[in-house]
Amino acid sequence: MSTLTAASPATAPAPVAGHKLHKPLDETTPLLRVADLAVSFDNGTGPRIQAVDGVRMTIYPRQTLAVVGESGCGKSVTAMSLMHLVPRPPGRWDRGEAFFQTDDGPRDLLKFSEPEIRRIRGNEIAMIFQEPMTSLNPVYTIGDQIIEAILLHQHVTPSEAEQIALQAMADVGIPEPSKRIRAYPHQFSGGMRQRVMIAMALACQPKLLLADEPTTALDVTIQAQILELLRGLQRTRQMGMMLITHDLGVVAENADVVCVMYAGRVVEYATIYELFANPLHPYTRGLFASIPKIGEVRNRLVTISDVIDNPQAFTSLPGASEGVRPWWPWHDPPADLRRRDVPAGDYYLQEVSPNHWVGVWRTEAVKDHESRPPDLSFRIADQTSMSLFPDRGAFS
Repeated sequence: MSTLTAASPATAPAPVAGHKLHKPLDETTPLLRVADLAVSFDNGTGPRIQAVDGVRMTIYPRQTLAVVGESGCGKSVTAMSLMHLVPRPPGRWDRGEAFFQTDDGPRDLLKFSEPEIRRIRGNEIAMIFQEPMTSLNPVYTIGDQIIEAILLHQHVTPSEAEQIALQAMADVGIPEPSKRIRAYPHQFSGGMRQRVMIAMALACQPKLLLADEPTTALDVTIQAQILELLRGLQRTRQMGMMLITHDLGVVAENADVVCVMYAGRVVEYATIYELFANPLHPYTRGLFASIPKIGEVRNRLVTISDVIDNPQAFTSLPGASEGVRPWWPWHDPPADLRRRDVPAGDYYLQEVSPNHWVGVWRTEAVKDHESRPPDLSFRIADQTSMSLFPDRGAFS
């Protein structure tokens, strides 16, 4: 088993001459702010499929936002929409904004032309895809594919681009990069192809990394090393990261803020410590309850349905006695629903307690409420006294 023996991210090598570095970021200003994003897909003669419906989220420099939820909840579609990777048609942006701090100032990514987004994609924003074999071209060498992105976005010579590619491969633990750079994707194992995708994404030192299940094909030891590498790059490059995953253990060890999604909507949004210590939406509590625990013997694990199908689970929010009720698409709307004549008018992302948002039905109790959008600049790395917070290991 190989290990990451390259120089640690905290002591990154000096940049190659001409290697473009992005402008320093104001860490008090959001790197990305997504507001009311809605994406749908054509369904032939049937009604359009609403994959994302009113998503709101914010990412700051050096911050990791974990986006959690089951398959089909809209996590990947949200990320791919930011990069203009959703095919249109059949996809369509119905509404929303996605303001990103480009080198030229804040811009709405959804309004970019194709040439404009090409200058951002792979340069200022990079993405690690879930399945590397479908993202790598089988007829080009690994080196050709990494170097192509470097030459496209950096003012370097081909030989300098190759040195940058070799360093990126070494950073992610690919052994003998000077030899493997000439190999083709089929000559790599699944885990090695995943590392190639990570190297390709990091080669241009992006300001924002969209990591869609970035360690799916890796064993747990290499997974931990890769995630530590990414955390190191955040410290040295001010990189923000959207971490899309099903693994709550990975979330507990790596996230600063968590966004829980279901059926295309945000159902809960809070800091890592607040969410794990005090999950409020029944779906979130169901996710935690379904995880087996070491030292606890059960004949049958609690399922998400066991929690969701319990009416009492929907009566514990602050304000429940006044009619505040968590939104859930498979329940009949409340009798006192006060739907607004706007898209997703039956739903409302409410700040139910300071810095903690939950998706609720727009009932009589909240019909005139307008919470601030989810916006948390919290970073665990900035905490001077970790004793103020629970031990991360308790969440693993």
